[in-house]
Amino acid sequence: MKLKGAQILIKSIIDNGVDTIFGYPGGSVLNIYDALYEYSDKINHILTSHEQGAAHSADGYARATGKVGVVLATSGPGATNLVTGIATAYMDSIPMVAITGNVSKNLLGRDSFQEVDIAGITMPITKHNYIVNDIKDLQFIVNEAFLIANSGRKGPVLIDIPKDITIDTYEYDENFQKLKYKLREDSSMLDKAADLINRSKKPIIFAGGGIISSNASEALIKFAEKADIPVTLSLMGLGGFPSSHPLYLGTVGMHGKIASDVAVYDSDLVIAIGTRFSDRVATDRERFANNASVIHIDIDNAEIDKNVSSSIQLIMDADKALNGLTEKINENNHKDWINYVKEKEAERKLSDFIGSPNPKQIIELIDKLTDKDQIIATDVGQHQMWTALYYHFNKPRTFITSGGLGTMGFGMGGAIGAAVGTNKKTVLITGDGSFHMNLNEVATAVKYNLPIKIIILNNSVLGMVRQWQTLFYNKHYSQTTLEKKTNYVALAKAFGANGYRIDSMDNAEEILDKALNETGVTIVEVIIDKDELVLPMIPAGKTIDDIITEIN
Repeated sequence: MKLKGAQILIKSIIDNGVDTIFGYPGGSVLNIYDALYEYSDKINHILTSHEQGAAHSADGYARATGKVGVVLATSGPGATNLVTGIATAYMDSIPMVAITGNVSKNLLGRDSFQEVDIAGITMPITKHNYIVNDIKDLQFIVNEAFLIANSGRKGPVLIDIPKDITIDTYEYDENFQKLKYKLREDSSMLDKAADLINRSKKPIIFAGGGIISSNASEALIKFAEKADIPVTLSLMGLGGFPSSHPLYLGTVGMHGKIASDVAVYDSDLVIAIGTRFSDRVATDRERFANNASVIHIDIDNAEIDKNVSSSIQLIMDADKALNGLTEKINENNHKDWINYVKEKEAERKLSDFIGSPNPKQIIELIDKLTDKDQIIATDVGQHQMWTALYYHFNKPRTFITSGGLGTMGFGMGGAIGAAVGTNKKTVLITGDGSFHMNLNEVATAVKYNLPIKIIILNNSVLGMVRQWQTLFYNKHYSQTTLEKKTNYVALAKAFGANGYRIDSMDNAEEILDKALNETGVTIVEVIIDKDELVLPMIPAGKTIDDIITEIN
């Protein structure tokens, strides 16, 4: 059966199990949108307000569902508007296929209207990318792109399609054989790892986003319980191990829980699973866990010994590695070690929050008023760290946030993608700085009547940057005082959403309970003090010996 290139593209996407595309139309993708119209009974399209919002939505969809997110944009500015979203997905190993149109092949390289070399631009921030030069390759390329995006260490793939390719016709293979991926694994040190775990007196499990992407949460619980080892998570690992579990210590690193940081620095063995030891975790790479041996389990060989040297390496899928180790290790008891860590934490006093309402009060209220499988999205900044510290994540794929790239403005798109993908209520906790970056996507959420609840912790400043200025720059508040005059309640109504304001704890629970349970989109502004800090904090390049827990 001969089809146009645009039809081949959409049919191939559908064949890969895609039910939703996020995007924004334009000249070079008109034929693709015509094919979407034709196949609208088989695939849903979410029209966002901006291409960056579409990319973040595809990303949030992938994080919440485990499926590949798909985003579609036109050439030139449409394509370049995807770049931040693609980079966000790349840094967090999120499976995404980004499809861009381009000018016809005979116009490439001529500075044509809305022409840009998007393949060249995105080469450093994709697992792979393609320029389709011949329609006969299109079906294969689409299938290979999905395979690459969702195999091994997952990540974004870009397909750039000149407009004439979408018009040309070619035979569509209805019996196309699914491509297969063979993971290169090295489990040769599994026995040595098990032996080291059995002999360890002060072990700690440090798990990252790989636990979630490999669906290894259940395996992690069984492993930790059998060996009686406390667990700490990176920001990307939140939800991969239940916060309510007695072995859970909290997040680790710059803004981690004291117990987690104590455990890592005083341990004799760090079992690192699906994590890359970023600078927000290993703030001083040379002194990070320098009294411990390190077992590093990761699907990507390039991460081994990149930031922190390891004693034993398992290049394996996390789920497979944990199941293998659980069979080989002994049942153990580390009660004394766990008690030691908790006693050390109790010795440290954290400064109290300044105001009321404050972030801890509000996030704990949200925690109280929501289910244990509630999807929480955030933007980036202080509110993100407060959410990680005070909300209890008990299920994987319930925390939607930008970790590696730290993308302010991610939250609205991420929440939209999560809500569309799961058809569940999604709560976005954001700050006034982040919210203003992509608040246009509130219009998208309202248009599709999505169950998104937006909680804005408004301190009228760029909180995290101001925190660094407070602690390390002699309180030189250069361009971090926002004091925007936005009326969030009126803004919500202008978009067609519901709006509320909390400036006292007297009615905070009543307002939040109402906002979280009404239909559609709701914005709640919460006034907090501009000088609230995220504590504890290990300064960049320092260790737990330099941890800041109190401000005089």
